[in-house]
Amino acid sequence: MAAYDFDLGILGGGAAGLTVAAGAARLGVRTLVIEKEPHLGGDCLHFGCVPSKTLIRTAKVRHLMATAGKYGLPQTDLPPVDFRQVAARIRQVIAAIQPHDSPERFCSLGAQVEFGEPSFADDHVVDLGGRRISAARWVVATGSSAAIPDLPGLDQVPYLTNREIFSLDELPASLLILGGGPIAVEMAQSFARLGSRVTVIQRSPQIMSKEDPDLAGIVQERLEAEGVVFHLGTQLLAARQAGNQAEVSFTDAAGQERSVRSHKLLVALGRRANLDGLGLENAGVAHTARGIPVDARMRTSRAHIFAAGDVTGAHQFTHAAGYEGGIVVANAVFRLPRKADYAWLPHCTYTDPELASLGLNEQAAKQAGVEYTVWTEEFRANDRSLAEGYEHGVLKLLVDRKEKPLGVQICGPHAGELLAEWVAVAGGKVKLSALAGMVHPYPTLAEISKRVAGDLLAPKIFSDTVRKGLSLFFDYKGRACTPGE
Repeated sequence: MAAYDFDLGILGGGAAGLTVAAGAARLGVRTLVIEKEPHLGGDCLHFGCVPSKTLIRTAKVRHLMATAGKYGLPQTDLPPVDFRQVAARIRQVIAAIQPHDSPERFCSLGAQVEFGEPSFADDHVVDLGGRRISAARWVVATGSSAAIPDLPGLDQVPYLTNREIFSLDELPASLLILGGGPIAVEMAQSFARLGSRVTVIQRSPQIMSKEDPDLAGIVQERLEAEGVVFHLGTQLLAARQAGNQAEVSFTDAAGQERSVRSHKLLVALGRRANLDGLGLENAGVAHTARGIPVDARMRTSRAHIFAAGDVTGAHQFTHAAGYEGGIVVANAVFRLPRKADYAWLPHCTYTDPELASLGLNEQAAKQAGVEYTVWTEEFRANDRSLAEGYEHGVLKLLVDRKEKPLGVQICGPHAGELLAEWVAVAGGKVKLSALAGMVHPYPTLAEISKRVAGDLLAPKIFSDTVRKGLSLFFDYKGRACTPGE
């Protein structure tokens, strides 16, 4: 058997890579992590999930202050936002989490951490700053970066991506966002609430194009009410610097050429896998512009080299990366043929209202040719929702012909948290009758899940057949009151 420096080598210190490292090292596997950035944690900790959710919370607090009159409180005029203070709080939150993703912690678990830019020399060896390091198995978990469009003139404009947006020196008076996906709409609402004039240019005819149009429409209406301007169904033409502003020209949905100027330009048009410089061809690892294709066991075209997380170009969520890391541990360490299953992979966009989804939505069900029935429950019928000032939003439950869940979508307050109950229902194969019979504390937003399950069962329980049977056996007399009589 060949002798290698490490049993397992991992390229990338983000969610996927660190999940593999923690699991493998604690199981006695000699493990190496190589990270090209100066800190572990990946995009999620430094330029994605953590800073964005911190900013979203800050913006929501200011929005509550600005709408105090809605809650019976004195209305006040708020001073302008000092974004340096906002950015400082973002850095504080990152710093508080960083020790969990530190070389010291992973060394305590048994994993060695190195920093630098690795490149495969062959399928077992990487070159790291002139050093050759070998491992029996490798995991590529190098993540993704903002995709930059081939837009004429854009290279001459100082645009922002998710790497720069959270560390601005001042709040931009105006912000133009290219893209209408989750990152784009989260930032649009946050900066609008902080005081920027925000415009969004989206190529498809709806924001969050993978979501059902009715739910995406609820989010869009809320953002428009807060001042965000949308241009949908567009085609980008060019970008240029116009004085101290960026200008983007495009054709709108009607085919008319238009342009928008703003003090800052944010590019949020999707992600691209971080493959540059890895030398994958030297290792014989097949890859495309989209990412590294893997099988259900997270194996690349070379069976001893795995890939997980955003670099695969598939499910670009931090929780998906962590899940895939667990699949890699099962296959690379335990040598068990465990396969990834994304049928019940949840996701959430953290706008206000949030939009969370699990399983199939209507759009996906139609594309798959799956027959379904929709049951809905609106948040305006939930007492806690009304008490907290939320009057819009809906929960949608898709069931098949046997009334088994196909998917759940929630557009409303704390939708991501509410979806967790449905994750447990799906994962535990809990029957809807059991959910309907569970006792939920009152008043809570979570009652909406119990309510929609009960609504689905109600036609059977309160049917004419049941009523007639009860009347026959117990001589019940029927209605005691009829409206209008």
